Amino acid sequence: MASYALRRLATVLLLLVAMSLVVFLATHALPSNTAELILGQYSTPETRAALEHKLGLDLPLPVQYWHWARAMLHGDMGRSLVMERPVAPLLWFAFGNSAILAVSAMTVVATLGIAMGVVAAVWHGRWPDHTVSVFSYLGISVPEFYWGLVLILVFGSTFHLLPTSGNGSLHDGLGSFLSYLILPVVTLTLTLLAHVSRLTRSSMTEELDGMYVKVARARGLPERAVVLRHALRNALLPTITVLAQDFGFLIGGIVAVETIFAYPGLGQLLIFSMQRQDLPLMQGAILMLTAVFCLANLGADLLYGVLNPRIRYGNAVD
Repeated sequence: MASYALRRLATVLLLLVAMSLVVFLATHALPSNTAELILGQYSTPETRAALEHKLGLDLPLPVQYWHWARAMLHGDMGRSLVMERPVAPLLWFAFGNSAILAVSAMTVVATLGIAMGVVAAVWHGRWPDHTVSVFSYLGISVPEFYWGLVLILVFGSTFHLLPTSGNGSLHDGLGSFLSYLILPVVTLTLTLLAHVSRLTRSSMTEELDGMYVKVARARGLPERAVVLRHALRNALLPTITVLAQDFGFLIGGIVAVETIFAYPGLGQLLIFSMQRQDLPLMQGAILMLTAVFCLANLGADLLYGVLNPRIRYGNAVD
């Protein structure tokens, strides 16, 4: 297990290096370079050339990439061209807000989605199962941005029950802080909840028909213990994989949801940097999102092995 974790971590690092190269080359392929963005479109060729020399933009691309990557490794992500502030603090502040939103959404998805799937499997073919199925089809069929607009219209514009933009602060009280999270979290949750509940239902239905479950029931174990201690443990294995995949969808969804609700997170910061061609900010935001996605998948793989110690990864030992 330890050797597998090290190999997967090495793969993550290689992927980040490759992604950094792609981001660097893509941003340097834009029509305007950093010097022109700083000085403006009415700058003279002489002033642009002088600034390019000062910033090292006249060096060969491999040399520029090496200087940029080395600065990134030391935590120096450059300065925002628009806000004229260091990029790293801006990214960490936005990442903290996005992390609160993402963790809240994934907590709801994992707990409620698994619970819905278990209920549907236990009550297979009856009204709880049909209710979960209808909800799942609705969640998968309707895109996130539509749910967001509907929630804003109903709970914000019509009944004025919840705030529809910005984020709260704990200094204003826990209630105020949570009120700003409810609509974005619900919007992110609806689609992902459908994925998790459907897969958990399918896995639980298969496990409940297994021979070891019949043996456990024949031994007189309580139904609660049979469902939760035996069947659910094995049924969770594919669900964890889907949760890891859903985390990737969550990252993409955060960009849309944070834009709809004007939530100051990493997704909105990325859109801001792209609209204004703020290259250092754009590069840092993309790399941070990539790192979060890769580490989330690594964590899911390791958790998969913890829940089922019989699994062997390559030469890893149980």
